[in-house]
Amino acid sequence: MQIYSSIPELRAALKNRGRIVFVPTMGNLHAGHISLMKEARAHGDTVVASIFVNPLQFGPSEDFNSYPRTFDADCQKLEAAGVDILFAPTVKDLYPEPQEYVVDPPAIQNLLEGEFRPGHFQGVATVVLKLFNIVQPAVALFGKKDYQQLMVLRNMTRQLALPIEIVGGETVRAEDGLALSSRNGYLSPDERAEAPRLHRVLTRIRDAVLQGERDFAKLEKEAAAELDSHGWQTDYVAIRQQADLQPPQSADIPLVILAASRLGKPRLIDNLEI
Repeated sequence: MQIYSSIPELRAALKNRGRIVFVPTMGNLHAGHISLMKEARAHGDTVVASIFVNPLQFGPSEDFNSYPRTFDADCQKLEAAGVDILFAPTVKDLYPEPQEYVVDPPAIQNLLEGEFRPGHFQGVATVVLKLFNIVQPAVALFGKKDYQQLMVLRNMTRQLALPIEIVGGETVRAEDGLALSSRNGYLSPDERAEAPRLHRVLTRIRDAVLQGERDFAKLEKEAAAELDSHGWQTDYVAIRQQADLQPPQSADIPLVILAASRLGKPRLIDNLEI
């Protein structure tokens, strides 16, 4: 596996490499990331991963400085997964001057995650567009665990007419149902034992909807109350339309349940499609 931090050197290395498939990450890789790397191989000739902890998507009170950085271990995992090229720029490489030109997503950026993390999706969309311009992939893969992020990036790619296919990878879970996340490492042993409740709560909502329950507000309220009664601090549990993350106009269209709740230090997110 070749590793580059310089944009010009990476561009030179990517010439005549056939169909490029790209998987952007912030590092601290787990099995969910690696599943994307392995799936990427089926979509093209050269698999490129990136590791970059992007300051633009962290709020003032969020964990940018303490975000886990495990570069050596990440490189071993990427090489074992068959990644051809790793792009690992520094902040100075990617932002040699203040990033004054940004991508400002539409109203979807203010829903759900955006309500609790103002400016987050602007930072995500800006860095991903910049990475797309550098790598120029034919295909890019993102995990479905970050459901709203996937939608923002898919819509950006379509509306800006980028010649890139966006592929969503299924959420990878531990045996007890907890969605794998870099932030799970912040959980204490007791919190780790409690954490699968989030997935169980979403599963019960999905089962209730499939069995005909249509009082979505009641389901959301009960789910948040159960989490909070067990020590969580819930930002939202929401049943939304898959197409645009708006409140459902009908129960006969594809829906998704999304949730974000803090358990101790980490804020965990998860979702289930219906």
